[in-house]
Order: sequence, then C-alpha cells, then structure tokens
Amino acid sequence: MEIYGFIMTDVGYNFNQIQSDWYDVVRPTKLPSYKNEYGPDGNYYASVRQTRLGFKNYFNTGLGELKTHFEFELFGTGVDAGQTTFRLRHAYAELGKFGAGQTWSPFMDIGVFPNSLEYWGPTGMVFFRNIQIRYMPIQGDTRLTIALERPGASADQGDYANRVELQGVKARFPLPDLSAEYHLGTKWGYIELAGIVRKIEWKDQNNDQYNLSGDAVGWGLNLSTNINFSKNDVFRGQVMYGEGVQNYMNDAPVDIGIKNNLSNPVTPVKGVALPVVGVVAFLDHNWSDKFSTAIGYSMIDIDNSDGQTDSAFKKGQYALANILYTPVKNCMVGAEFQWGNRENYNDGWSTSINKIQFSFKYNFSEAFYRKNQ
Repeated sequence: MEIYGFIMTDVGYNFNQIQSDWYDVVRPTKLPSYKNEYGPDGNYYASVRQTRLGFKNYFNTGLGELKTHFEFELFGTGVDAGQTTFRLRHAYAELGKFGAGQTWSPFMDIGVFPNSLEYWGPTGMVFFRNIQIRYMPIQGDTRLTIALERPGASADQGDYANRVELQGVKARFPLPDLSAEYHLGTKWGYIELAGIVRKIEWKDQNNDQYNLSGDAVGWGLNLSTNINFSKNDVFRGQVMYGEGVQNYMNDAPVDIGIKNNLSNPVTPVKGVALPVVGVVAFLDHNWSDKFSTAIGYSMIDIDNSDGQTDSAFKKGQYALANILYTPVKNCMVGAEFQWGNRENYNDGWSTSINKIQFSFKYNFSEAFYRKNQ
C-alpha cells in the first residue's frame, strides 16, 4: 500500500480578468466574451486547491495482480467551481488485462502535460478522466487499450436559446463511447495514436409543428509523443482532430452547435457535431539537479456553426514559461509567467490574460509492505 500526495500553495497576480470561479488558472473559455464582462483588471490571488492525496494498493491473486487507485484533490469544479473542496480524480481497479472505474481516458495522453505550476493545463490538450471498462491485451512500454466509456455531451442553442420550441429537446446517449490507444515505447521516448467514436442523440418531446430530433456521430484521432532530445530535454507534443468530442478536451465549450436549415419548415434548425483541432508543444529542460524549466504553447480551434451567436467561443491559445527550484528532496518552489487568449466566432472580439504565479510544493509518500502468508 502506498499513501502519497502533496501540499501546494499558489500565489500570484492576474493583470487582466477572468470569470471569478477560475481565478487561479488560465482557461481561455472563461475569459470575457466582451469588454469588462468580469470587472476590473488586476487582482492578487492565493490558493491551496491543487493539494492532493492518493492511495494505491497491490494484491497478488490467483488471476494476477490486483491494483487499486483512489485519489482526490481540493480543486472544486461543476457546482463547486471556485471552492476549495473534495474533487475525485481516480477511483479505479485493475486485474490482469481488465480494468474498471474512473481514470484517464485512453483517448488522452497524460504524458504531454508539461511540468508547470498552472493547474488547468494546455487548452488544446485531450484531457478527461472518465468512468470506463477497459481491456488491455498488450501491456508494458508498448501497450494497446480498448475501453467503453461513460457518454456525455453538451450543446449550444446559439441564437435560438430562448425559443420555447427548443426547451423540450433532450439529449439521449444510447451507447457508451468507444475509445482505444496504441502506445509504442522506443529508446528515444514514445509515440501514441488514440481514437474515439461516439453516438449523440437528441429527442424533440414537444407536441408542435416542428421535428427537431436528430443525432450525430462524434469521432476523433489523437497523435501524441514524448521525445528525449537529451537526458535533460523532453519534448511533449500532441495534434488532435475530431468532431463532437469537445467534452474530452481540456478547455472547450460544447460538442454540438445549432445550424440554420430555414428552407425546411418542419426542421428549420438542426444540430451538428462541431469540428475541433487541438495542438500541444512543450519543452521540459533540466538545468541541473535542482533547477528546471518548462516552456511551450497550446491552441484549440473550433469550426463554429452558423446558428451560434457571434460571441461564441472560437479559438483559445495558451502559453507559459517557468523556473522551478528543488532545494531539498520533496520540496519545490517556482515562478511562472502564464498567458491565455480568447477569440470569438464572428464579432471580432479577442482578449488576453497575463499572470505571474509563485508556488510552494511539498510532496510526501510512504509505502507499507506485508509479506504474503
């Protein structure tokens, strides 16, 4: 059994503005969609929300080793957004070639996440912990994973959001999402190709002259890598393209957009899966045993539908550079410059955020062993 985690304190200064629940991260989707939407620029912040605690257990059984993983942190999201509160990260068990529970989706690659202080991470990264059942016929440095994942998606009703005809349109997910990854380990790092396909439906339950029911197939391909340029330099990269897979992205608004179909009196609007591109490119460099730096850029771009509002999210950009110092084992202090940018769909609006963050982190880990009887 292993008990591990860290205590982390972040303090910083936000030179611009962001939605108040996300004061201590950089999320382009949460930047203002018009001038002064979130109040005045220039705010100091402090947070311990990255603090984390986890437990791992390993048991020998007649069917192979049973591994369990339970982990939580204090970064509130959803209804707890902006709060310091319990947030489940992993609740997962694995026996032999089978696994079940909540953990990283096979469609994502956690290896492209940079050694950063900023919590949320690259905006264009595929990043989703999902509830799943998985089969791993090949395991190790080279692996193959196939999973059935919990489905889910969101939609933007755009210019027609207040129309009563849309209030009775409800989502339906008849099938699990199907994802897979093939990870090839090499002497210089690795390369990974992942994919996903999903069925999204919506049913019109209104009793009127319109039929707004519909469906879409979401799909995506994600190519990622780590390249060891030297013993002190690691490149982390990802290129992803898909349609209707935004809820698997680290920072994207909706999977389905509304499209005008005004020539059809029965179905004057319809939903479509929105195309999305995500890019990640970071370099982690070790200056010495005590000093390191991460620097890089990420981008997400969405092909909006014509029924979305002019202020709908179109493109997000993200960049950072830091210097980290480890004076003694398990202790780290660092400083980081962070930048993000948002562009709207069709009104010409673009805005940026600039932040400086200082962080203090203490890691702990303790393993307990019991000899099998």
